[in-house]
Amino acid sequence: MTIYEVAQRVGVSIATVSRVVRGHGEVARETRRRVLEAVEELQFRPSRLGQSLAEGRHAANGIVFPDLSGPYYAEVILGYEELAADLGSSVLILATHGRTDPDRKVLDLARRVDGMAIMGRTVSDGVVAQVAATGMPTVLLGRPPIGELDTVTTENDASAREMVTHLLGHGYRRFAYLGDPAESSDVTARYDAFRAALVGGGIRPPRAPLRCAFDVPAGQEAAQRALARPPRPQVLVCANDEVALGALAAAQQMGLSVPDDVAIVGWDDVMAARYAGLTTVRQPMRELGATAARWLQERMAGSRFHARREVLQTQLVIRTSCGRHSVDREDS
Repeated sequence: MTIYEVAQRVGVSIATVSRVVRGHGEVARETRRRVLEAVEELQFRPSRLGQSLAEGRHAANGIVFPDLSGPYYAEVILGYEELAADLGSSVLILATHGRTDPDRKVLDLARRVDGMAIMGRTVSDGVVAQVAATGMPTVLLGRPPIGELDTVTTENDASAREMVTHLLGHGYRRFAYLGDPAESSDVTARYDAFRAALVGGGIRPPRAPLRCAFDVPAGQEAAQRALARPPRPQVLVCANDEVALGALAAAQQMGLSVPDDVAIVGWDDVMAARYAGLTTVRQPMRELGATAARWLQERMAGSRFHARREVLQTQLVIRTSCGRHSVDREDS
């Protein structure tokens, strides 16, 4: 059944039916009653798309990600999309990695959605401010706050320091860091905390990170370079679990035992890390995405909250890749 058939049954315009269904606008009580009766009798169910078009909306929100590959981004997107779907919105996803002129693509997306979530260092602060200046509801995740925009991130500093303290407790003194802090504000925070914790423990930190992309092949290649340099590092601290999984593969390829010859730690606690026995920091990845989706929906509905800042807690997970422990010290 369509809105036209409801209007014909009652003898009113489709605009009147639309106002009754949406609950907006003035409609006489008797007319409203008759329209609702016809809606029930005809089992009319208005489409969300049709309602959105009538209200000048798109029935969708957008999320801008650095990349769509890898388990970390997949988990965040799942959390975001599931919550958005529960709230009645579809999601348009834009990944900026490898795209020419990502700024223009983000601005183009902003014209096709009702709100936008922007993750990480996908576009400059200037582009984010340009999107927000149009009045577009905007939420940031995994990047520093900008202006009065809602921002949700995960904790990096305390967990990185806790990890280093645990590694120092094993007696390790030679460290290498794999990953590029310049590519992620989260990784920047982890790397800075890693260095500060080493200094606080009386250990000279590495002069620079071994910069690499955040995937398994890049981690494997960076680990091979690190492990080939004398004196060989005792620990490879990796920017994320994919880099760490690549490092595990490199150690195996070079005939090195983990953790006896080299310890390896990561960050995120993706599913593969659990099967690999990887010590890492567990992030609430789905909660990160769901929080951004919920906040964006509230902004799109016209909420007038002050700018919100939330830091979701992380947890160090001790497994076998960082050293030998008693059984009760290892976490699943």
